[in-house]
Order: sequence, then structure tokens, then C-alpha cells
Amino acid sequence: MGATTGRRGGEPQSREPVSSIDAIPVTAEVVTGNVAPLLHEVRHALKRLADGEDGTVIDLQCLPLAPGEEEQIEEVLGQGEVRAEIDALGPTIIQETSYPGVWLVTHRNTEQAVVGRFIEVTHIPELLKSQQADIENGANRLENKLKN
Repeated sequence: MGATTGRRGGEPQSREPVSSIDAIPVTAEVVTGNVAPLLHEVRHALKRLADGEDGTVIDLQCLPLAPGEEEQIEEVLGQGEVRAEIDALGPTIIQETSYPGVWLVTHRNTEQAVVGRFIEVTHIPELLKSQQADIENGANRLENKLKN
């Protein structure tokens, strides 16, 4: 039997691959398309807050975001003047964004792994507000201290 032909003209077909599939450079950028809608949701929440309505909390870990998209959100929101750190069962950082009323809240465990990440649209994040029982306890302690 003669040589196998793969082209017109009867030239023999090479059994060696012309090029390896592994040699083809492939780059892929994963994008969810959720950055812009999320930022519009923040805008709507901020408008509602400005109109006297309740605040909004957006759990970033519940949203499908591709690598780098949280950083894009942070870049757009920027950093404001207020930053608070809380140390309770691991550090929590509350950072005002460049838009007053929009806060980025990051909770970490004692091993520094992120365990919660939120955008809070509010006058002041709940975690920074003193609880009623704590206020009452503080008032009693101060009163007792001033008696002595």
C-alpha cells in the first residue's frame, strides 16, 4: 500500500504533529461581570440612606467574584478618612471609603484568614455602635468609680 496522503498532489501526510497544542499560548481573563452591578447597588443604597431610609449590608463573600474583582471594587470606592480596628476573635478592620456612608468591613480569624467581607452603607457600622447593655454597665461602673 502507498503512503497516506493528506493533501492534494499526493504528498505524504506526516505522522509527526506540525506543532504541539501545548506550545500554543493561551491566556484567559475570568470576569463575572458583577463589579458594575455591585457598584450600582452601592449607589442605590447610598441614595436610599441619603433619603432617610435604612442602611444596606452587602456580603462580598456571597457574590461570585473573579480574582481581582474585589480589588477593582476597592479601587473605585477608594479610602476615606476614618479607619477603626477591633480585636475580638481576630482582627476586624472597618474602613470608610471615599464615599461617606459607604464602609468596607473585613473580619479575620486569629490565623489572619478572611472570614467575612462586607460593604456597609450606613451612617456608622453596627459593630462600632455600643450595645445598650454595655452602655448601662459602663454607666454603673463609672458611677461606682466616682463614689470611691
